[in-house]
Amino acid sequence: MYFAVPRERIEGERRVALVPDGVRALVGLGHKVGIQADAGTASGATDDDYAAAGADVVAAAEDLFGRADAVVKVRAPAGEESSLLRSGVVLVALLAPLAAPDLAERLAGQGIMAFSLDAVPRIARAQSMDVLSSMSNVGGYRAALAGAVQCGRFFPLMMTAAGTIPPAKVLIVGAGVAGLQAIATDRRLGAVVQAFDTREATRQQVESLGASFLTLPLPAGVAEEAGGYARRLASEEEALERELLADPVRQADVVITTALVPGGHAPVLITAEMVAAMHPGAVIVDMAAEAGGNTALTVPGQQAVVNGVIIDGTLNWPSEMPQASSRLFSRNVVTFLRHLLDSGLADGTVAESTDEIVRGTLITHGGSVVHGATLERLARHAGGD
Repeated sequence: MYFAVPRERIEGERRVALVPDGVRALVGLGHKVGIQADAGTASGATDDDYAAAGADVVAAAEDLFGRADAVVKVRAPAGEESSLLRSGVVLVALLAPLAAPDLAERLAGQGIMAFSLDAVPRIARAQSMDVLSSMSNVGGYRAALAGAVQCGRFFPLMMTAAGTIPPAKVLIVGAGVAGLQAIATDRRLGAVVQAFDTREATRQQVESLGASFLTLPLPAGVAEEAGGYARRLASEEEALERELLADPVRQADVVITTALVPGGHAPVLITAEMVAAMHPGAVIVDMAAEAGGNTALTVPGQQAVVNGVIIDGTLNWPSEMPQASSRLFSRNVVTFLRHLLDSGLADGTVAESTDEIVRGTLITHGGSVVHGATLERLARHAGGD
């Protein structure tokens, strides 16, 4: 097969889907890889690096797409890029089908066989393909560093000739992969860390990293859905969350919020009143900004300052560390492509597979949307929901 890797077109996206080592792995399996010129520059990989790994370096996206049996990207096709995809081509990318079901419908109409990397099931044998977890690890680390830099004070306890300075207080809201990495990073920096999550099952992980744990006394299963993701709570339960968080937020020097609901708007857990109670110089790093944000005052893509409190709405934290994130992304992608090839990608029989990973990630095939959750989302949209 001929795998094509174009430059990412979304503004601010600095990752690349395959690094030279990933190209080398696919070429070693007997496949061809084409890379668009300068696709890997931001991630530290030159065109010469790709050529040395066995890739064709192609200047124009039109030429690259014209050769492709499969197109491998980080983000979904943007703008006129979709029109370059030929019928019958395989597309592998972060398609976010629950958040953008209309894109899935368009890809189906073009005759594209699309696989979404953010739909990899969270099962043991798919861990090495789990792009979301890899990117959350990078994002949690980078967001923790951003909070430490912006808060303007020491993180560890400092004993100086001028006196003792107490450690910074950090609150992490959401103890998923990103939150746990943020906890670990802030603890390494010497901060006193408290973490909140509605899922009691995360307590052991939080406490093993040296943070104290906050949660709501919810019945088992209420806060968690299949795959371990957080479930959106009822409005009265979200109100209880805000009540519980009010005092820890007020006392914090840095708050890092990571609460997301797959395919939905992020829950607003920090109100304007809670921000007003924070001390000037405190920082909120809102990792949920791409989904609207966990604070009422987050401006996605911008840094806001309200009453002296910095609210960082940076989008796409993994792209802030393109070298590390591209290497992890590439490893996940190569493992995923190998699985698809073993399941019949080259001869087109992959769509008939009953494998859980294939079925979970296959979004469109044969001119139709075939992904169950995406079909449900399209039906709700059609019904005006």
